[in-house]
Amino acid sequence: MNDVLVQSAWRAHRTGNRDEAARLCREILRGNPKDFNALYLLGFVQSELGRFEEAERLIGEAIKINPRSPDALYNRALILQNLSRYGDALSCYEQSLAIQPQFLDALINRGIVLHALKRHVEALASFDAALSLKPDDAECWNNRSSVLLELNRTADALAGLDKALTLNANYISALSNRGVALQRLKRHADALDSFGKALAIEPRNFTVLSNRGTTLLELRRYREALQDFDRALAIKPGYSEALINRGLALMALKDSERALMSYDLALKAQPGSTDALFNRANAFLTLKRFEEAAKDCESLLKLDPEYKYTRGFLAFFRLQCCDWRDLDRQRREIAAGLRAGKRVIAPFANVALARSEKDQLSCASICIADRYPASSRPLWQGERYRHDKIRLAYLSGDFNSTAVATLIAGVFEHHDKAQFETLAVSFARDDKSPMRARLAPAFDRFIEVQDRSDAEVAQLLRQMEVDIAVDLMGFTGECRPGILAFRPAPVQVNYLGFPGTMGADYVDAIIADRTVIPEESVGHYSEAVVYLPDIYLPNDATRRIAERRPSRSDAGLPEKGFVFCSFNNSYKFTPELFDIWMRLLSGVEDSVLWLPEVNAAAVRNLRREAASRGIDERRLVFAPFLASAEDHLARLRLADLFLDTLPYNAHTTAADALWAGLPVLTTPGSTFAGRVAASLLKAIGLPEMIAPSLEAYEATALQLARDRSALAEIKAKLQRNRGTHALFDTARFTRNLEAAYVKLHEHARLDPVIRS
Repeated sequence: MNDVLVQSAWRAHRTGNRDEAARLCREILRGNPKDFNALYLLGFVQSELGRFEEAERLIGEAIKINPRSPDALYNRALILQNLSRYGDALSCYEQSLAIQPQFLDALINRGIVLHALKRHVEALASFDAALSLKPDDAECWNNRSSVLLELNRTADALAGLDKALTLNANYISALSNRGVALQRLKRHADALDSFGKALAIEPRNFTVLSNRGTTLLELRRYREALQDFDRALAIKPGYSEALINRGLALMALKDSERALMSYDLALKAQPGSTDALFNRANAFLTLKRFEEAAKDCESLLKLDPEYKYTRGFLAFFRLQCCDWRDLDRQRREIAAGLRAGKRVIAPFANVALARSEKDQLSCASICIADRYPASSRPLWQGERYRHDKIRLAYLSGDFNSTAVATLIAGVFEHHDKAQFETLAVSFARDDKSPMRARLAPAFDRFIEVQDRSDAEVAQLLRQMEVDIAVDLMGFTGECRPGILAFRPAPVQVNYLGFPGTMGADYVDAIIADRTVIPEESVGHYSEAVVYLPDIYLPNDATRRIAERRPSRSDAGLPEKGFVFCSFNNSYKFTPELFDIWMRLLSGVEDSVLWLPEVNAAAVRNLRREAASRGIDERRLVFAPFLASAEDHLARLRLADLFLDTLPYNAHTTAADALWAGLPVLTTPGSTFAGRVAASLLKAIGLPEMIAPSLEAYEATALQLARDRSALAEIKAKLQRNRGTHALFDTARFTRNLEAAYVKLHEHARLDPVIRS
C-alpha cells in the first residue's frame, strides 16, 4: 500500500501539485514515521516552498534511515546552502560524492560552496572535475570564471566566460561577469558593451546595473554611475554593494553627506560589511568628523584585523583629534606591518607617523603595487621628440585656492616661455577663486580633465608629446598617480605636494634639496634625486599681507605676555612636542600657546592634555579659520615665536610665518617631512633657529622667550633677509628649477628609457 501512495505522491509532485504530494507523504508517515521516500519527498516539497528549516529536518531524518542516498545528501546540501550554512553543505556534498564520484550537480555546487567559503583553489578543482564530465556546461564555465576573478586570473576568467557565452549567448550572469573581467583589464568600452547586452535581455537585473555603474565609476562618469546604482536600488533597496558604490559616486561628486547616508543604509542592510565601514570612515574624514571615522576603523579592525590601510587610518584619525592613546604601540604595529609587506597604512598618513625613510619607501611601494601598478604597455616607447621648446606638463588637483597653489603660482608666472611650453592638467573643477583666475593665464594651455579616466589623460599627454610630466600631488588629496602608471612621458617627476618617495618605478625623479634629502638618504627613494641649489620649496614674493594688523585682544590673546604659536594641522601635534610646549608655558610667566581651531575633538583633547600636565587650559588659545590669507598673515605678526612640530614639520605654514616676519624654531627629523623647516631657515639665512636636538629646541625657545632683545635681533635679521636671500626670490628659484628640468630633458634624449 505504501509503495502505491509513494508513487502517487511523486506523480503529484511531477505534475506540480505540491499540496497533494505533501498530503500523501504525511498520510504515509502517519502509518510509518520512518518511511525514507515519504520523508525525502516531503522535505523536497518543503524546500521548494522555501521552508528550508523544516525541509532540512525532514531530509536529515530520511538520511538517518538511508545514509548512502547520494540524492538525499545532495538535496540536504542544497538546503543548507540556501540557509548559508556553507560548512555543513560542503560536508553533505562530499558525502554524496564519496558515494557517487561523478555526480555532476554535486561537483558544481560543491564548487559554489567552496567559493562562498573563499577556498578558491579547491573550488576551481571542483569545477574542473565537473567540466571533465560535461565540457559544454555553460553554468559551470561561468562559475569557474567567478572563482578565477577572485584569484585575480582575469584573462583566464575572460576566456572561460567567452566559452560560456559560446554555449549560451544570452546567459545574463556570464555577460555580467564578462563585463567585470573586461573592466579589470581596463577594456572599459568592451565592458560597457557586455553589460549593455545583458541589460537588453533583462533590463531590471540589479546585479548587472550595479556592475555597469562600477565601470562608469572607474571611468569618472559619476552621474551616469549614480543613475545605475539608483536603478539597481529601486529594484533591490537593500543591495549593499550598490549602496556602497553609490556612496563612492556621491563622494566623487562632492556630496559627502548623501554618501554618508548611503553607507549608513549599506550597514543597516549588512551590519558586518567591512567595505561599508571603511568607506563611511572616509566620508567622515572628508567631513572632518574624525572621532566618528576613528570609531568606524575600530569596528572594522574587530571584524578584520588585516583590512587594507585601516590600522594606519585609525592612528591618523586619532592624531587629527590629538587622541594620543597607545600612539607608540600603534607606531610599532604599523612599522612591523610595513616590514611584513602588508597594506597597513596609506602613504600620506604614514608621513605623519613614521620616523623611518625605509619604512616610508616600503609604504609607498606597497600602495603603488596595490592601487597604481605600472601598465604592461607603456604609452611612451622611447621615441625622441623634436620640439623647439621643452613641453612641460604640471598635473594637479590643486590649481585652485590651495596651499600648493599659493607656493608655486609665482613659478608658473616666471617660467621662461622662450624655453618652455607649459601645460596645466587640472583634476579639479574651477572653484571661481582669485587664485584659479590667476593661474589659468600663467600657462600656455590649461586643460581640465576631471571627467576623464587615468588612461584617457595619459593618452592625451602622449598625444601632446609632453617631454616632462610633473606630478604635484603624489599621495595627497585627490591625487591620480595612475596617470603616470601608463608612462605617457619620457620624464616623469614627483614634486612638491608629497614630502616623500612615491615608490613607483615609472616616476623617474624627485625634486629636492640637500637638507630635505641628504645624500646618505638617497637609497630610500625609488626616484633619482635631483637637487636644487638653495631650496626645493617655491614661494611667491608677491603675496599681500593685510595692512590692518588686528590687536591681540581681537585675536583672544593677552595684551602682554609671550605668545608661542604653532599653526600646523592637529595631526602634526605629538605628545613628545606637547610635553615641551607645556614646560615652556610653565617656565615663562603669562605666556600662552596659540593654536589653530581645527576640530572640536582636538580642542577638547588638547585642553585636557594641558590640564593633566598642570597647565591652566585657558593658556591654550585657539584661532578660528580665516578665509582671507592676507588677514591670516597679518594676525601671525601678533605671535612672538612659531614652534615647529616633529616628525612632520610645518611646510607652507612655516613659509607663511617667515613671510609675515615671525621667527620659526625647528629641529630636524629623520624623514623628508621632518627636515623642511630646516631647509626654509637655511634659505632665509637663519640657521641659528635650527636646534640640533629636542633638548636644544626647548632650551632655545625658553631663552628667546626670556630674552626679548635676542628675539628682536632674530626678527630684525629675518626682516632684512626676506629681500636678499633665496627663500622668497621667486625668479631665482624658477631659474634653478628650470635648470633641473633641462638636465632631466637632456638625460632623456641621451637615454630614452629612464627607469621605465
